[in-house]
Amino acid sequence: MKIIQKSTQLVVSFIVVASFFISLAVNAQVKAKPWPVPDKDKALKSTSKLTDAGVIANGKDLWAKHCKSCHGAKGMGDGPKGASLKTSPGDFTTPEFKAYTEGELFYRMNKGRDEMPAYEKKIPDANDRWSLVAYMRTLKK
Repeated sequence: MKIIQKSTQLVVSFIVVASFFISLAVNAQVKAKPWPVPDKDKALKSTSKLTDAGVIANGKDLWAKHCKSCHGAKGMGDGPKGASLKTSPGDFTTPEFKAYTEGELFYRMNKGRDEMPAYEKKIPDANDRWSLVAYMRTLKK
């Protein structure tokens, strides 16, 4: 009987400690702070047609190479690297995200901040970065 009690106490203790560490991990990832974009950048528009299938396909290829690891295959912020970030990579399928202008997305991708790298130099062709904006617009759950 004492062996069963000790085993039960050990299991309960393990569950309590594991729950504590899981809650720390969940709370470690905080929502992103506001990310203001200058008005002139909010108003930017692509020179290419963002609904063009070729533009979107190019964006999808670039997404797989540069974005998927943090933002996930569908842009839900569930990429394998996303969980290790201090701030959430965000969910690009939400109405809040869809409300951003093309210019806001382009600006944030170009400039980056905190853990989000700046892609102005990583992807030097502006048309390629606009292709990513086009692809981001297609993301849904």
